[in-house]
Amino acid sequence: MSSYELRRNCILIQNSKLKTFCSPFPVPQFKVTFYLGCAVWSYKGWVGNFYPSQSRSRDFLRLYSQRFTAVEGNTTFYAVPKAETVKRWVQETPSGFKFCPKLPKTITHQGLLKQSLPAALSFLERMKELGDRLGPILAQLPPNYSPAYLEDLADFLTVLSENSLPIAVEVRHQSWFREPYSSQLNALLTGLNAGRVLLDTRPIYNSPDDPQVSHSRRKPKVPLQPIVTANFSLIRFISHPQRQYNQLFIQEWVALVDCWLRQGKTIYFFVHCPIEENSPDTARYFQHLLKQTEANLPALSTQESAQDSSDDCIEPTQLSLF
Repeated sequence: MSSYELRRNCILIQNSKLKTFCSPFPVPQFKVTFYLGCAVWSYKGWVGNFYPSQSRSRDFLRLYSQRFTAVEGNTTFYAVPKAETVKRWVQETPSGFKFCPKLPKTITHQGLLKQSLPAALSFLERMKELGDRLGPILAQLPPNYSPAYLEDLADFLTVLSENSLPIAVEVRHQSWFREPYSSQLNALLTGLNAGRVLLDTRPIYNSPDDPQVSHSRRKPKVPLQPIVTANFSLIRFISHPQRQYNQLFIQEWVALVDCWLRQGKTIYFFVHCPIEENSPDTARYFQHLLKQTEANLPALSTQESAQDSSDDCIEPTQLSLF
């Protein structure tokens, strides 16, 4: 290995907020380990931009899966899909495409998790019908779920882990990000090979304007602690509608993701935006930058949008979900 390759594969990111170290030993990559997408696929504002003009809503999933490799699957947070719906999702997407469904809010947002174990296990059984389309299942906990419930969380995740399905946990109570609770949470997740969702809202809270001003549901302002607790990581990047407020944070993520991919981790990277029309272009821009690190990435469709059919990076335009 040349000294250049060693330096390239040994990445040390240092600033006031983020520190990580990448192993100097390259990991052969013989399978897809990077998945990219947005929070939803059924967004009418993408017609004529991300989707071709005159696209019908019944075609959105097929079109989306031709352009990205994963979707966050917010739809399951509000309702458990019927078996025939899951079957249709499989039929409309290519092999290897990944759904990362959220546990329904009736499970995660109505008291202790342990009391909802039967419903959670039933949901997992339904999601198993996705077969190879199933990615990590996201347990998004409410802001009032504090470290006081650590034992409840441990009991819940221990039972779910017996299904051998990847689980990722997103915490929002501020105490989870302080010691000793942060280390306790990380140890629990690591022991179960469960992921800790990395929610990055810095772009929308480090700008002179408030891009969420017209939205009743605001993303939480929580610290970013870039740690990987499993053989995968799930990142939710809440982008600003204006690219200049994303740039610094995107560059940090490119280095981090490249590092983790070289360590053999599987990465799921999802882009959100208060102006949802911008999310696909920001996601493709991230892929463009990541390619420059020589990471082994799956190619996105050459029909990435109605306006562009090249592999060139597109700058996000000022063109709403939340």
